Amino acid sequence: MIVLLLQGIPEGIAITTLAFVISRIPLTLIQIVLVGIILAVCASAFRLLPIPLGIHTILVIFILFIVLTYLSKGDVSLSFISTILSSLVLIIFETASLPLFEQISILTPKALYPFQVARIILGDIHVIILFLVAYLLNTFLSKKDYLKY
Repeated sequence: MIVLLLQGIPEGIAITTLAFVISRIPLTLIQIVLVGIILAVCASAFRLLPIPLGIHTILVIFILFIVLTYLSKGDVSLSFISTILSSLVLIIFETASLPLFEQISILTPKALYPFQVARIILGDIHVIILFLVAYLLNTFLSKKDYLKY
């Protein structure tokens, strides 16, 4: 439960924020937090089901796609692209953060597995980077729109 609160929900909010920025859906805090919490709770619930590893990720991506399609007023192609891109960025940052951690630490992720707090802190590194990418992309797109006029 603590992993859901301290890692799952922030990760869900971060991926939702990035997907909103890519889709150019206005960033409203209530919508982003609500969708992020729904994604995190669904991911946790899917992990409890007896389904093969990775299927829960596909199901969460599908839920994000449905939500983005609804919020973008039915723009399916933009919703699909933003869902896939934001998920891909999350996967890349998650994958890159583990070897990076091994470079700067004497501990391996397997050695940290029994310690929930250390796993949460390690997991939150890529979440912070995801928020940073969403912020920078939003700033870039805002300036690009501003310069267009």
